[in-house]
Amino acid sequence: MGKSVITIPASISRFTANPLTSTAKRKVAAYARVSTDHEEQQSSYDAQVDYYTSYIKSRSDWEFVSVYADEGITGCNTKKRDGFNTMVEDALAGKIDLIITKSVSRFARNTVDSLTTIRKLKEHGTECYFEKENIWTFDGKGELLLTIMSSLAQEESRSISENCTWGQRKRFADGKVTVPFKRFLGYDRGPDGNLVVNPEQATLVKRIYGMFLTGMSPALIARTLTEEKIPSPGGKEKWNASCIRSILSNEKYKGDALLQKVYTTDFLSKKKKKNEGEVPQYYVRDNHEAIIPETTFEQVQLLLAGRTTGQNRMSSVNIFSSRLMCGCCGGWYGSKVWHSNDKYRKVIWQCNHKFNGEKCTTPTLTEDEIKAIFLRAANQAIDAKEEITAMYHRVVEPKLATDEFQKELDELATELNVTAGMIENCIRENAHVAMDQTEYQKRYDALAARYDAAKARQSELSQEISVRHARRQQIELFLTNLKAREALTVFRDEDWLSMVDHITINSVTDIVVTFKDGTEIKA
Repeated sequence: MGKSVITIPASISRFTANPLTSTAKRKVAAYARVSTDHEEQQSSYDAQVDYYTSYIKSRSDWEFVSVYADEGITGCNTKKRDGFNTMVEDALAGKIDLIITKSVSRFARNTVDSLTTIRKLKEHGTECYFEKENIWTFDGKGELLLTIMSSLAQEESRSISENCTWGQRKRFADGKVTVPFKRFLGYDRGPDGNLVVNPEQATLVKRIYGMFLTGMSPALIARTLTEEKIPSPGGKEKWNASCIRSILSNEKYKGDALLQKVYTTDFLSKKKKKNEGEVPQYYVRDNHEAIIPETTFEQVQLLLAGRTTGQNRMSSVNIFSSRLMCGCCGGWYGSKVWHSNDKYRKVIWQCNHKFNGEKCTTPTLTEDEIKAIFLRAANQAIDAKEEITAMYHRVVEPKLATDEFQKELDELATELNVTAGMIENCIRENAHVAMDQTEYQKRYDALAARYDAAKARQSELSQEISVRHARRQQIELFLTNLKAREALTVFRDEDWLSMVDHITINSVTDIVVTFKDGTEIKA
């Protein structure tokens, strides 16, 4: 007897998991996104939201859930797209059966993110419909089309990113400077887009530099400004040391601008990296009005460089910190408290290494003794201020000249540009023409060595010029203040901070005060 086959028709919809005869409405949501918050994009964003709200509600077989949206957010990844992520979470929780969006590029410009999300939604019974491309993800050919369209969207994003990068680097090459003005202290955007000094904020910038030059640390400056309830550049109540260090090291405050400090490594992740030579940088001199004189700025850079970590690191916890040097080991004195819990409590200063390996024999000093030593030495310097000034102009000032160094530095800049061009031509020629690789490597190594030598000399000269400028500024400021001073009768913090570089304690009878101009007086 022959076999027979009976067909049992499907009774459950594979799209909704409901019976075919069910009248249950499909829960539908929409997703809208624009990548910038410009006004012209705002109209597109509002239009998308209004359109999908009306469209979904007009269908009798659909139940409107919500319109999820992200405004001013890139589609290259899903990490910061709160609306998108909330929509996916709701879909996985069974709150959404169908997601409608304008196009594949609105959903995601990253092929991997797009396919991963679609498959995850599909596993949980949520379909996506891309209106422009007419793609339904539950359709048999849906994933193939989606892969193709997602790849095209990603490639379009890459092209846009490269065009934007080229445009930005062209602006840098043309010397066009811009900063985040809303969080940049001291400058406003001028009519031509350049930096214009904000007088009120500039006063605070000058104060920060002045506080640092008197010996206050970035942390102490931050704490002081916070206590005075002065808002930070970002509008926050609390300042932090990193913000102060950024202000103290930003070349824009001396009227110059270094462009391309960071660059974007990947257009999908938008990850930024500090530029350490991977892409060209551009240094624009005298781009705008300076708030801080160049010599003052260079002096601050030297002081910042001296604040390294380690056994003898610079400190400004107290006005005497990093100012009292042990003549035995060369380390700094630190404060100690004797009799901390009784009436004989006293603060003394001694070498930090006194009982830590070196066994230094230098004496301890009380703060009253330090103040008396300073007053004796300072009054001797004030009495001899004419001789000290004359000695500076006759002996020291000529040694701090930088004209010859600057001339050599200009020649080195030309040499570096020429050599870099020769290296690029050498590489390009080897890539397009069959060359003897031994000869090519020899030629390349010679050019690279020439470039490295010029670069090393440039760094050496730049550092020396900065040191000399800062030193001259420090001495001239000291001499100006010294000339205006009369004999000191009482100790004041500002006198100590502005006059003393450090004190070297060799023994009880051999204590030398070194002033900021290098003058040494035995007190």
